[in-house]
Amino acid sequence: MRFLFRPPASEAGGLLTLPWAQPLEEWDEKLLLTVPQRGISRHVVRFVASEGRVYALKEIAESLARHEYAVLGDLEGEGMPSVAVLGLCVDRPDDQQAILVTRYLDHSMSYRYLFSSPRGEHSAERLVDVLVELLVRLHLSGTFWGDCSLSNTLFRLDAGNLAAYLVDAETVERHPQLSAGQRTYDVDLARERIGGELMDLEAGGLLPSDIDPIEIADSVPRRYAALWDEVTREEFFQLDEQRYRVAERLRRLNDLGFDVDEVELVTSDSGARLRVDIRVAEIGQSRRELFKLTGLEVQEGQARRLLNDLRSFRAYLEQRDGAPVPETTAGHLWRNEVYDPVVAAVPPDLLGVLAPAELFHEVLVHRWFLSENAGRDVGTTAALRSYLATVLPGQEASDRDSALGDDDFG
Repeated sequence: MRFLFRPPASEAGGLLTLPWAQPLEEWDEKLLLTVPQRGISRHVVRFVASEGRVYALKEIAESLARHEYAVLGDLEGEGMPSVAVLGLCVDRPDDQQAILVTRYLDHSMSYRYLFSSPRGEHSAERLVDVLVELLVRLHLSGTFWGDCSLSNTLFRLDAGNLAAYLVDAETVERHPQLSAGQRTYDVDLARERIGGELMDLEAGGLLPSDIDPIEIADSVPRRYAALWDEVTREEFFQLDEQRYRVAERLRRLNDLGFDVDEVELVTSDSGARLRVDIRVAEIGQSRRELFKLTGLEVQEGQARRLLNDLRSFRAYLEQRDGAPVPETTAGHLWRNEVYDPVVAAVPPDLLGVLAPAELFHEVLVHRWFLSENAGRDVGTTAALRSYLATVLPGQEASDRDSALGDDDFG
């Protein structure tokens, strides 16, 4: 037998003592864990523990196991929402199939468990929405799933919301870029499989009576098309709208859970054309990137919002000067010319109401509302003046209490 493991795999050393020479379905129950949140699999799947960690073992043909081992490793390396692969066991006695080992996704649940749990409050529409979001993320990275379904997805709660993770990668194909035909085919497969799974829930009495499985399944292409358009389309607008329209587009993308890698703004006499490149950032990526560019230490949500304004400011500088501006230069200028002046302008008696980054975020939100009402970008200076005069004083007492509470918890 041969074992292939991805480093670092020191915490999984105890797995080597398992009876790999035996068929997985014949392993002693004392070696296995029961995971009630697991889904249904067409392969033999078992769960074991080593050094306090849980692993999923799947018996599968060696060619498929090697393919999935490589694909899951690539997806993990790119920060895609998927289970993490640990290794595989091949050349087992009596021509047995290989065993693929993945790290169990902590606190994750199958779609069936979500509906059967006494706490199951998640609608079929929400599950489909987050699954469609996962499919869009994969397609943006040039990944054709080929077997998108609720069964091949795990769901995890995140501050009351759900996030979806790819589990099964046997049919996945990686390409530099997917064609429209490939994407459409993947979406059609998803629609068909989701419809069958929801009908199965209905037959088991787990689906609310007011949910039509076919109607939900048929909505998958529409949901996908709407999200794909939002994250990939180019926008055109007037030159005097560009600053706040760029910020508005980036805010919408962030609200959908997407991060922006690059902003391209092309101007002409007739107006401006905006194109954005989407990336799937790993947790904490925005905080690290903002610190690298500006030296600011903030929370992840704040960092994402501040990075958007930085990128909008960089696009403005490039349009104004007619030349590219390095990212590090833009970060330095934005900190000195935009962020720091806003924070420094807060009167001493109002300091401590909000953390500086949170206050700056609120000024950006206030600027967006003022610009929407004015039909043009009012600028940060005017927005700050209005915010300090009309918003911050009125919430001083309650916000100070809230801010002190946040400080207590770091």
